[in-house]
Amino acid sequence: MSSNRTAAVAVVTTLLLWASAFVEIRSVGAVLAPGAMVFVRLLVGAIVLGLVALRYRRPLPRGRALRLVLGYGVLWFAGYGFTLNWAEQHLDAGTAAMLVNIAPILVAVVAGVAFGDGFPRPVVAGMLVAFGGVVLIAAGSDSHAGVDSLGVLLALLAAVLYAAAVLLQKVALRTVDAVTATWVACVAGLAASMPFAGQAVGELSGAPASAVLGLVYLGVGPSAIAFTTWAYALARSDAGRLAATTLCLPAIAVLMSWAALDEVPTALGLAGGALCVAGVAISRRRSRALPTATPPVHGPAAPSGGVQGCDSCSARAVP
Repeated sequence: MSSNRTAAVAVVTTLLLWASAFVEIRSVGAVLAPGAMVFVRLLVGAIVLGLVALRYRRPLPRGRALRLVLGYGVLWFAGYGFTLNWAEQHLDAGTAAMLVNIAPILVAVVAGVAFGDGFPRPVVAGMLVAFGGVVLIAAGSDSHAGVDSLGVLLALLAAVLYAAAVLLQKVALRTVDAVTATWVACVAGLAASMPFAGQAVGELSGAPASAVLGLVYLGVGPSAIAFTTWAYALARSDAGRLAATTLCLPAIAVLMSWAALDEVPTALGLAGGALCVAGVAISRRRSRALPTATPPVHGPAAPSGGVQGCDSCSARAVP
């Protein structure tokens, strides 16, 4: 139970920090280019995660595990980060969050087949309810005037990169601890974003303090902390069920953008947000297991040699 509670706290922490990232990216993106943003964010994240990794002193991944970590680091930290930054220069924060959140559906489908997670009824039902909430939020958005086709395509590409990275990460975490995997992945993403280093230096020299602080926050919170708490939770949950929880991100992002950017949600948006949260709650429920064996028989009906149908009785005390 203690492990379950810790994993739940990790999930909530991840959701709040990632939702805030949509809002902060939208704000900082008015000053800095997508490539410069991703480079500085990953530089800060790699430094913070490196300090944590030094404290834990866990062995670095090798062989196939290393390739998996590097792969999801490039896809998620660099590819997804750059694409989302670019998308939010064409979309508001709430719309970007809604489009990106087709990724949990992709993850659940692939994980159900490839990882043997299956398709539990609570997960399927919860995802349908939450996706209905996403549709309501989209229908009720009052900011579609600022949406263009390029932004939509970029957000959908970001969703594909996110889904692919989660699936690689799930396999990598079978042999690599969350802290080390997140740090190595962040360094891989930083290396992939090195072509934007010069642009970042040039733009930061003239950027306001609020933009610089925003980038530092993105590197520490949504990157270093949130990716670590996500990895911790993913290592203790099936990929489809955990990915389903991120379907409430649009609802949280809409509320945060309302408070921070004065993007007021509509009544449909609020109703959709409530459906997203309800869907996540449904998806986290456990399916009831059906009885698969008859109860053991005790007493005279059992043969003299022991207790019939109860192979494990000898391994536990009977009151």
